[in-house]
Amino acid sequence: MLNVDIEERYTEAAWAALDYFPIKAESLGLVSHSENVTFRVSPRSGGLDYVLRLHRPGYCSIEELESERVWVSALKETGVTVQESVETLEGGHFALVDIPGSNEQCYVGMTTWHEGEPLRDYLVTCSDGVKRAQLLRRFGEIAAAFHNQSTGWSVPSGFVRRRLDQDALLGEAPFWGRFWEHPELTAEEQSLLRRAKEWGRDVLSDYGDKHDNFSLIHADFTPDNIIYDGNNLAIIDFDDAAFGWHAYDLASVLVECQFDDDYAALEAALLEGYRTHRSMEPRDIDMLPSFKLIRGMAIIGWFYQRPEHAGSAYFERFKTWVLDACVRRRI
Repeated sequence: MLNVDIEERYTEAAWAALDYFPIKAESLGLVSHSENVTFRVSPRSGGLDYVLRLHRPGYCSIEELESERVWVSALKETGVTVQESVETLEGGHFALVDIPGSNEQCYVGMTTWHEGEPLRDYLVTCSDGVKRAQLLRRFGEIAAAFHNQSTGWSVPSGFVRRRLDQDALLGEAPFWGRFWEHPELTAEEQSLLRRAKEWGRDVLSDYGDKHDNFSLIHADFTPDNIIYDGNNLAIIDFDDAAFGWHAYDLASVLVECQFDDDYAALEAALLEGYRTHRSMEPRDIDMLPSFKLIRGMAIIGWFYQRPEHAGSAYFERFKTWVLDACVRRRI
């Protein structure tokens, strides 16, 4: 959670950023602080709300942010529900603002708000197994639509997104941090994760990256980035979008359901929905447990790079699961 001083600084920056957009705000409310700092904007004129997103300094270049917007617009044409960007008064889509009390600046963008609640929150309260499976099946259909679009899409000139490949996930400087060096790991646990890193590199090398299993992906399909409005699912937060493995996308949501009693039913439903619209070879399905573990290690790395989230129960749960999974695999 943001401490009071940091929250005040980001709120001040958010109000300043609104001057760049054609929206007169009645109120501004903090929604989350994770990769970015996100606010909900209610306009004076009433009607639909908006999202104001202050991007983590240095995380994405302006070229990467513009490319994200271009891809999201292309995805909307397939019928999936995504947020729409709002142009600035100067005709672009992002503004660069100062963060008070620091020497940093950040890019700020605005999109439409999608009503509903994160799928994570809904699943916590929903005990209806049929309904839970239906939602994962629907998500599988959406993921297939993403991958069908990206494999058939001619990437426009100047498009820039990172490549989430073997080195970015399991190299010496992985994008989400050197997970094996997290200070809350014992020396033995650090050694185990170093072995897991090498194991994962061998697995990915054997699997390979080809056009049918590796293209532009969302790369952060957590249930927090899937919004349920009581009827359909919308996908938000494309900040991590990258060229990567399709199975990693699926593993990103499956690993979050790992602790649920009905996990097997949820996985089966997701794959049923996905395979209704996009084929998967047996080897792709066989890779899912490996990608779940690789995703789990990336989560540890994310926390390593962000000490402001120390003490998280979520981190402790995933750390334990990852270490146990490594032992079970006899890594």
